[in-house]
Amino acid sequence: MFAKVMTDFRELRRTPTFRFFVVAFAGYVLWSLAYEQILKPQTMLDEMVIEHMVSSTERAFEVVGWPVGTYPQPSTHRDRVGMAGHAGVQIGAPCDGVALFALFCIFILAFPGTFLRKLWFIPSGMALLHLANIARVVMLARIQATAPEWLEFNHDYTFTVLIYGLVFALWYLWTIWGMPNKRNKTGAS
Repeated sequence: MFAKVMTDFRELRRTPTFRFFVVAFAGYVLWSLAYEQILKPQTMLDEMVIEHMVSSTERAFEVVGWPVGTYPQPSTHRDRVGMAGHAGVQIGAPCDGVALFALFCIFILAFPGTFLRKLWFIPSGMALLHLANIARVVMLARIQATAPEWLEFNHDYTFTVLIYGLVFALWYLWTIWGMPNKRNKTGAS
């Protein structure tokens, strides 16, 4: 029984799925350690992303003609944005998308595919995720101003599903498009 289990495990270790999970797990552990020990305490990464989200949300408000509010802000960066006369929404590090960018990158790096495709797919995917997160903040700030009783539900459920749905859609796109085409290698059409 034990010998069969060990044989099965040896065979499992040779599969691409096992490799993917090992690389993804190791990548996530490394990212978590680097983020918690270096990036978060020694850089302004989260603050820069949040500041960009605030300024982008304000620009979006100006484009559609919504009045931009002014709020007390921390000395290091702005983290609150909303419509004039309303409480606005505060963007914290968990909601800035940095961890989501890392998960997206780890998945793409762990999954098979050519380096050149990864070289442009990862930044493009991160940019799309960042734009979607900015759109999320715009909509949450608008909901806070017009129907604040719906803010928590939409923050916790609606936009969580939409943003993670986008991540999964990008991952799925990578599994279809990013993989080397085996048919081309064999000469079959």
